Amino acid sequence: MADDFYANPLSLFDIKGKTAIVTGASGAFGLLAAKVLAGAGCNLVLTAGKKSELDAAAKACADLGAKVEALNIRPNTEAACAEIVEAGVKAFGGVDILVVASGKNDVSKIVDMAPERFLDVMDANVTQSWLMARACSKQMLAQGRGGKIVLMSSARGLLGHPAGYTAYCASKSAVDGMTKALGCELGPSGITVNAIAPTVFRSPLTQWMFEDNDNAKAVRGGFLTRVPKGRLGEASDLAGPLLFLASAASDFYTGHILYADGGYTAG
Repeated sequence: MADDFYANPLSLFDIKGKTAIVTGASGAFGLLAAKVLAGAGCNLVLTAGKKSELDAAAKACADLGAKVEALNIRPNTEAACAEIVEAGVKAFGGVDILVVASGKNDVSKIVDMAPERFLDVMDANVTQSWLMARACSKQMLAQGRGGKIVLMSSARGLLGHPAGYTAYCASKSAVDGMTKALGCELGPSGITVNAIAPTVFRSPLTQWMFEDNDNAKAVRGGFLTRVPKGRLGEASDLAGPLLFLASAASDFYTGHILYADGGYTAG
């Protein structure tokens, strides 16, 4: 390793001028990812299905100094994913980073869940991740300079849950398998594929667990008996893992599931 590396080791995390795609940019993790990448100096292509929230995300990133292309589409077809990638190529000359933050959950006991609802979760979390990874890897391979693909998994990809999570757990297990397979497949080309797997973190869907009432305290207390750090996650807890996986600091990491869970899966 060159001596000048030690004079500036933080250069490993420098992604200024890179072009990043963030799907689901209006969600809790997607918005965080977009703003972190904007603050780090990336050009951004943001996508989301809710236009008003997408516009707000785009403005927040522009206010941080980023150049932003916002597309009010979901990555649910081959054509849509190709359009998203093409927007990055047209606006910024290529694509260096993909963050798939789009997805969904649908909580229901298996006996009450219609097959279409199960398939809808699998489509949102697995098929759409695969379609975006496919579209971006094509572009990255053509560019010949490597790239970074970051998928969104969950501690539920490793662990089950008794409260109607069959669709979600199955989908995140599939994302884990996809991450490992693509990490092996694309690694020789310099494209790394990794996933961030949080446990419960604050979002509009989980805000009720953070409230100061008896029900929330009971649920939170039971959950925290498994979390060595002694608290639930905040969206900001995902910022460090994201910056690591999007930068040269993770060049020797691929096919890796990074658990951002306060130790939940360790014990």
